[in-house]
Amino acid sequence: MHSMHFSLRRLDLNLLVVFEAVYRHRSVLAASDELAMSPSACSHAIARLRETLSDELFVRYGNAMQPTAQAMEIAAGVAEALQILRDRLDGAQPFEAKTSTAAFTFAATDFTAFAVLPRLISRLATLAPHLRIKVVHSGHEQSLDDLAAGRVQIALGFTESAADGYEGVKGFDCFSDDYVVAARRDHPRIGGALTLDQYLNERHVAVLPWGDAGSVVSAALLKAGHHREVAVELPSLMVAPFIIAGSDLLVTIPKRAAEELAKALPLAVYPAPFAIAPYRLRAFFHTRHAAAPAQRWMREQVRALFENAEGGWRSG
Repeated sequence: MHSMHFSLRRLDLNLLVVFEAVYRHRSVLAASDELAMSPSACSHAIARLRETLSDELFVRYGNAMQPTAQAMEIAAGVAEALQILRDRLDGAQPFEAKTSTAAFTFAATDFTAFAVLPRLISRLATLAPHLRIKVVHSGHEQSLDDLAAGRVQIALGFTESAADGYEGVKGFDCFSDDYVVAARRDHPRIGGALTLDQYLNERHVAVLPWGDAGSVVSAALLKAGHHREVAVELPSLMVAPFIIAGSDLLVTIPKRAAEELAKALPLAVYPAPFAIAPYRLRAFFHTRHAAAPAQRWMREQVRALFENAEGGWRSG
Protein backbone atom coordinates (compact mmCIF):
# COMPACT_ATOMS: atom_id res chain seq x y z
CA MET A 1 0.00 0.00 0.00
CA HIS A 2 2.84 2.39 0.90
CA SER A 3 4.54 1.78 -2.44
CA MET A 4 1.31 2.74 -4.28
CA HIS A 5 1.19 6.12 -2.48
CA PHE A 6 4.91 6.53 -3.06
CA SER A 7 4.47 6.00 -6.84
CA LEU A 8 1.58 8.46 -6.91
CA ARG A 9 3.69 11.07 -5.10
CA ARG A 10 6.48 10.54 -7.61
CA LEU A 11 4.04 10.89 -10.50
CA ASP A 12 3.50 14.23 -12.26
CA LEU A 13 -0.25 14.12 -12.93
CA ASN A 14 0.23 16.12 -16.16
CA LEU A 15 1.85 12.99 -17.57
CA LEU A 16 -1.50 11.20 -17.26
CA VAL A 17 -3.14 13.83 -19.49
CA VAL A 18 -0.52 13.04 -22.16
CA PHE A 19 -0.93 9.26 -21.62
CA GLU A 20 -4.72 9.51 -22.06
CA ALA A 21 -4.41 11.52 -25.30
CA VAL A 22 -1.80 9.16 -26.81
CA TYR A 23 -3.94 6.16 -25.78
CA ARG A 24 -7.00 7.62 -27.51
CA HIS A 25 -5.24 8.73 -30.69
CA ARG A 26 -2.62 5.93 -30.86
CA SER A 27 -0.35 8.73 -32.08
CA VAL A 28 2.12 11.11 -30.42
CA LEU A 29 1.60 13.64 -33.22
CA ALA A 30 -2.23 13.73 -32.90
CA ALA A 31 -1.99 13.83 -29.08
CA SER A 32 0.54 16.68 -29.10
CA ASP A 33 -1.66 18.58 -31.57
CA GLU A 34 -4.72 18.18 -29.29
CA LEU A 35 -2.74 19.23 -26.20
CA ALA A 36 -1.03 22.17 -27.99
CA MET A 37 2.45 20.93 -27.12
CA SER A 38 5.40 19.90 -29.30
CA PRO A 39 5.70 16.22 -30.36
CA SER A 40 9.11 16.05 -28.62
CA ALA A 41 7.61 17.35 -25.32
CA CYS A 42 4.87 14.73 -25.71
CA SER A 43 7.43 11.94 -26.32
CA HIS A 44 9.46 13.17 -23.35
CA ALA A 45 6.34 13.00 -21.12
CA ILE A 46 5.70 9.40 -22.19
CA ALA A 47 9.36 8.53 -21.52
CA ARG A 48 9.08 9.93 -17.97
CA LEU A 49 5.86 7.98 -17.39
CA ARG A 50 7.52 4.77 -18.68
CA GLU A 51 10.26 5.28 -16.11
CA THR A 52 7.85 5.97 -13.25
CA LEU A 53 5.58 3.01 -14.03
CA SER A 54 8.41 0.67 -15.15
CA ASP A 55 6.54 -0.29 -18.31
CA GLU A 56 6.95 0.43 -22.03
CA LEU A 57 3.24 1.61 -22.16
CA PHE A 58 3.24 2.07 -25.96
CA VAL A 59 4.98 0.08 -28.68
CA ARG A 60 5.25 1.38 -32.23
CA TYR A 61 3.50 -0.99 -34.62
CA GLY A 62 3.27 0.18 -38.23
CA ASN A 63 2.54 3.88 -37.88
CA ALA A 64 0.50 3.59 -34.69
CA MET A 65 1.42 3.51 -31.00
CA GLN A 66 -0.11 0.29 -29.66
CA PRO A 67 -0.71 0.12 -25.87
CA THR A 68 0.89 -2.61 -23.78
CA ALA A 69 -1.17 -4.81 -21.46
CA GLN A 70 -0.44 -2.49 -18.51
CA ALA A 71 -1.42 0.61 -20.52
CA MET A 72 -4.73 -1.05 -21.42
CA GLU A 73 -5.29 -1.97 -17.78
CA ILE A 74 -4.90 1.59 -16.47
CA ALA A 75 -6.41 3.51 -19.44
CA ALA A 76 -10.08 3.43 -18.38
CA GLY A 77 -9.28 4.47 -14.80
CA VAL A 78 -7.03 7.32 -15.95
CA ALA A 79 -9.67 8.61 -18.42
CA GLU A 80 -12.36 8.40 -15.74
CA ALA A 81 -10.25 10.20 -13.11
CA LEU A 82 -9.34 13.00 -15.53
CA GLN A 83 -12.98 13.40 -16.59
CA ILE A 84 -14.11 13.65 -12.95
CA LEU A 85 -11.47 16.32 -12.33
CA ARG A 86 -12.58 18.21 -15.46
CA ASP A 87 -16.22 18.01 -14.42
CA ARG A 88 -15.49 19.24 -10.90
CA LEU A 89 -13.31 22.10 -12.14
CA ASP A 90 -15.86 22.97 -14.85
CA GLY A 91 -18.55 22.90 -12.17
CA ALA A 92 -16.77 25.68 -10.34
CA GLN A 93 -17.06 27.88 -13.47
CA PRO A 94 -20.31 29.14 -14.98
CA PHE A 95 -20.81 27.91 -18.54
CA GLU A 96 -20.57 30.73 -21.09
CA ALA A 97 -22.14 29.25 -24.22
CA LYS A 98 -21.31 32.23 -26.47
CA THR A 99 -17.55 31.94 -25.93
CA SER A 100 -17.04 28.32 -24.90
CA THR A 101 -14.78 26.13 -27.08
CA ALA A 102 -15.71 22.95 -25.16
CA ALA A 103 -15.97 19.64 -27.03
CA PHE A 104 -19.04 17.41 -26.60
CA THR A 105 -19.08 13.77 -27.64
CA PHE A 106 -22.31 12.04 -28.69
CA ALA A 107 -22.72 8.31 -29.27
CA ALA A 108 -25.19 7.75 -32.10
CA THR A 109 -26.17 5.41 -34.91
CA ASP A 110 -26.46 7.01 -38.34
CA PHE A 111 -30.23 7.32 -37.90
CA THR A 112 -30.16 8.86 -34.42
CA ALA A 113 -27.47 11.29 -35.63
CA PHE A 114 -29.73 12.16 -38.61
CA ALA A 115 -32.69 12.65 -36.27
CA VAL A 116 -30.96 15.00 -33.82
CA LEU A 117 -27.72 16.54 -35.06
CA PRO A 118 -28.69 18.71 -38.07
CA ARG A 119 -31.24 20.58 -35.94
CA LEU A 120 -28.98 20.69 -32.88
CA ILE A 121 -26.02 22.07 -34.85
CA SER A 122 -28.22 24.66 -36.49
CA ARG A 123 -29.38 25.73 -33.00
CA LEU A 124 -25.81 25.83 -31.64
CA ALA A 125 -24.59 28.00 -34.54
CA THR A 126 -26.14 31.07 -32.90
CA LEU A 127 -26.11 30.08 -29.20
CA ALA A 128 -22.61 28.60 -28.97
CA PRO A 129 -20.70 29.23 -32.21
CA HIS A 130 -17.34 27.90 -30.97
CA LEU A 131 -18.40 24.55 -29.50
CA ARG A 132 -17.02 21.37 -31.05
CA ILE A 133 -19.17 18.28 -31.57
CA LYS A 134 -17.78 14.78 -32.02
CA VAL A 135 -19.90 11.75 -32.86
CA VAL A 136 -18.75 8.20 -32.13
CA HIS A 137 -20.56 5.09 -33.33
CA SER A 138 -23.07 3.82 -30.82
CA GLY A 139 -22.90 0.22 -29.62
CA HIS A 140 -25.08 -0.72 -26.65
CA GLU A 141 -22.77 -1.77 -23.82
CA GLN A 142 -19.79 0.15 -25.12
CA SER A 143 -21.71 3.45 -25.19
CA LEU A 144 -23.07 2.93 -21.69
CA ASP A 145 -19.52 2.26 -20.44
CA ASP A 146 -18.38 5.40 -22.27
CA LEU A 147 -21.10 7.43 -20.51
CA ALA A 148 -19.96 6.17 -17.11
CA ALA A 149 -16.31 6.99 -17.87
CA GLY A 150 -17.20 10.44 -19.24
CA ARG A 151 -15.83 9.68 -22.72
CA VAL A 152 -19.35 10.32 -24.09
CA GLN A 153 -21.67 13.00 -22.71
CA ILE A 154 -24.93 11.99 -24.45
CA ALA A 155 -25.81 8.62 -26.02
CA LEU A 156 -28.73 8.64 -28.44
CA GLY A 157 -31.21 5.96 -29.22
CA PHE A 158 -31.31 3.01 -26.85
CA THR A 159 -34.33 1.18 -25.62
CA GLU A 160 -35.02 1.64 -21.91
CA SER A 161 -34.17 -1.97 -21.12
CA ALA A 162 -30.65 -1.57 -22.55
CA ALA A 163 -29.81 0.92 -19.81
CA ASP A 164 -31.49 -1.02 -16.98
CA GLY A 165 -28.43 -2.73 -15.58
CA TYR A 166 -26.33 0.44 -15.60
CA GLU A 167 -26.35 2.36 -12.35
CA GLY A 168 -26.35 6.12 -12.80
CA VAL A 169 -27.52 6.07 -16.45
CA LYS A 170 -30.62 8.25 -16.89
CA GLY A 171 -32.62 8.97 -20.04
CA PHE A 172 -35.17 11.40 -21.41
CA ASP A 173 -37.53 11.19 -24.40
CA CYS A 174 -36.72 13.13 -27.55
CA PHE A 175 -39.58 12.02 -29.78
CA SER A 176 -41.70 9.06 -30.79
CA ASP A 177 -42.58 8.14 -34.35
CA ASP A 178 -44.83 5.59 -36.05
CA TYR A 179 -43.25 2.94 -38.26
CA VAL A 180 -44.03 3.09 -41.99
CA VAL A 181 -43.10 0.97 -44.99
CA ALA A 182 -41.17 2.42 -47.93
CA ALA A 183 -41.21 0.92 -51.43
CA ARG A 184 -40.07 2.27 -54.77
CA ARG A 185 -42.68 4.51 -56.35
CA ASP A 186 -43.31 2.32 -59.43
CA HIS A 187 -43.30 -1.01 -57.56
CA PRO A 188 -44.89 -3.64 -59.85
CA ARG A 189 -47.14 -5.20 -57.17
CA ILE A 190 -47.95 -2.33 -54.79
CA GLY A 191 -50.13 0.61 -55.77
CA GLY A 192 -52.10 3.08 -53.68
CA ALA A 193 -52.27 0.96 -50.51
CA LEU A 194 -50.28 -1.80 -48.85
CA THR A 195 -52.03 -4.82 -47.31
CA LEU A 196 -50.49 -7.24 -44.83
CA ASP A 197 -50.57 -10.03 -47.46
CA GLN A 198 -48.71 -7.86 -49.96
CA TYR A 199 -46.19 -6.94 -47.26
CA LEU A 200 -45.54 -10.59 -46.33
CA ASN A 201 -45.26 -11.66 -49.99
CA GLU A 202 -42.41 -9.23 -50.67
CA ARG A 203 -38.76 -9.50 -49.61
CA HIS A 204 -37.33 -6.98 -47.13
CA VAL A 205 -34.36 -4.94 -46.02
CA ALA A 206 -33.78 -5.19 -42.24
CA VAL A 207 -31.84 -2.51 -40.36
CA LEU A 208 -29.95 -3.87 -37.33
CA PRO A 209 -27.87 -1.02 -35.93
CA TRP A 210 -26.79 -3.03 -32.87
CA GLY A 211 -25.93 -6.27 -34.61
CA ASP A 212 -27.19 -9.04 -32.38
CA ALA A 213 -30.02 -6.99 -30.83
CA GLY A 214 -32.35 -8.34 -33.56
CA SER A 215 -35.02 -6.57 -35.55
CA VAL A 216 -37.84 -4.80 -33.71
CA VAL A 217 -39.99 -5.18 -36.85
CA SER A 218 -39.42 -8.94 -37.20
CA ALA A 219 -40.20 -9.34 -33.48
CA ALA A 220 -43.51 -7.43 -33.85
CA LEU A 221 -44.50 -9.63 -36.83
CA LEU A 222 -43.53 -12.80 -34.98
CA LYS A 223 -45.71 -11.75 -32.03
CA ALA A 224 -48.67 -11.60 -34.43
CA GLY A 225 -47.73 -15.00 -35.90
CA HIS A 226 -46.21 -13.69 -39.15
CA HIS A 227 -42.82 -14.07 -40.75
CA ARG A 228 -41.17 -11.88 -43.42
CA GLU A 229 -38.34 -12.85 -45.72
CA VAL A 230 -35.29 -10.66 -45.14
CA ALA A 231 -33.17 -10.33 -48.30
CA VAL A 232 -30.65 -7.79 -47.00
CA GLU A 233 -29.46 -7.06 -43.44
CA LEU A 234 -27.80 -3.69 -42.85
CA PRO A 235 -25.97 -2.20 -39.86
CA SER A 236 -27.32 1.28 -40.64
CA LEU A 237 -30.44 2.90 -41.98
CA MET A 238 -29.14 5.49 -44.43
CA VAL A 239 -28.20 3.15 -47.27
CA ALA A 240 -31.55 1.30 -47.07
CA PRO A 241 -33.70 3.83 -49.03
CA PHE A 242 -31.17 3.82 -51.89
CA ILE A 243 -31.46 0.01 -52.08
CA ILE A 244 -35.27 0.31 -52.00
CA ALA A 245 -35.33 2.94 -54.78
CA GLY A 246 -33.44 0.57 -57.10
CA SER A 247 -35.17 -2.74 -56.29
CA ASP A 248 -38.52 -4.33 -55.36
CA LEU A 249 -37.54 -4.78 -51.71
CA LEU A 250 -39.43 -3.06 -48.85
CA VAL A 251 -38.08 -1.42 -45.71
CA THR A 252 -39.92 -0.63 -42.44
CA ILE A 253 -38.53 2.49 -40.74
CA PRO A 254 -39.67 5.46 -38.60
CA LYS A 255 -42.03 7.78 -40.49
CA ARG A 256 -40.00 10.97 -40.26
CA ALA A 257 -36.93 9.31 -41.80
CA ALA A 258 -39.02 7.86 -44.64
CA GLU A 259 -40.67 11.23 -45.38
CA GLU A 260 -37.34 13.09 -45.38
CA LEU A 261 -35.73 10.50 -47.66
CA ALA A 262 -38.76 10.39 -49.98
CA LYS A 263 -38.04 14.07 -50.78
CA ALA A 264 -34.75 12.98 -52.35
CA LEU A 265 -35.67 9.54 -53.75
CA PRO A 266 -38.60 8.09 -55.74
CA LEU A 267 -40.20 6.32 -52.77
CA ALA A 268 -43.82 5.59 -51.83
CA VAL A 269 -44.54 5.53 -48.08
CA TYR A 270 -47.34 3.44 -46.49
CA PRO A 271 -48.57 2.98 -42.91
CA ALA A 272 -47.27 -0.31 -41.45
CA PRO A 273 -50.04 -2.93 -42.09
CA PHE A 274 -49.51 -4.61 -38.69
CA ALA A 275 -49.35 -3.59 -35.03
CA ILE A 276 -45.96 -2.26 -33.92
CA ALA A 277 -45.12 0.03 -31.01
CA PRO A 278 -43.88 3.49 -32.08
CA TYR A 279 -40.16 4.10 -32.40
CA ARG A 280 -38.96 6.09 -29.37
CA LEU A 281 -35.76 8.07 -29.45
CA ARG A 282 -34.27 8.58 -26.00
CA ALA A 283 -31.11 10.43 -24.99
CA PHE A 284 -29.02 9.02 -22.13
CA PHE A 285 -26.50 10.63 -19.79
CA HIS A 286 -24.69 9.59 -16.60
CA THR A 287 -25.52 11.15 -13.22
CA ARG A 288 -21.82 11.15 -12.26
CA HIS A 289 -21.14 13.92 -14.79
CA ALA A 290 -24.64 15.39 -15.00
CA ALA A 291 -24.12 18.39 -12.70
CA ALA A 292 -21.34 20.03 -14.73
CA PRO A 293 -22.82 23.30 -16.07
CA ALA A 294 -21.68 22.60 -19.66
CA GLN A 295 -23.32 19.16 -19.68
CA ARG A 296 -26.53 20.46 -18.10
CA TRP A 297 -26.67 23.19 -20.76
CA MET A 298 -26.21 20.71 -23.62
CA ARG A 299 -28.98 18.43 -22.31
CA GLU A 300 -31.28 21.46 -22.19
CA GLN A 301 -30.49 22.20 -25.85
CA VAL A 302 -31.28 18.64 -26.92
CA ARG A 303 -34.54 18.69 -24.93
CA ALA A 304 -35.52 22.06 -26.38
CA LEU A 305 -35.36 20.68 -29.95
CA PHE A 306 -38.33 18.42 -29.26
CA GLU A 307 -40.37 20.35 -26.72
CA ASN A 308 -43.35 21.33 -28.85
CA ALA A 309 -45.16 18.84 -31.05
CA GLU A 310 -44.80 20.98 -34.17
CA GLY A 311 -41.05 21.51 -33.87
CA GLY A 312 -40.50 18.01 -32.49
CA TRP A 313 -40.84 14.83 -34.44
CA ARG A 314 -43.90 13.58 -32.66
CA SER A 315 -46.46 11.54 -34.54
CA GLY A 316 -47.68 9.49 -31.60
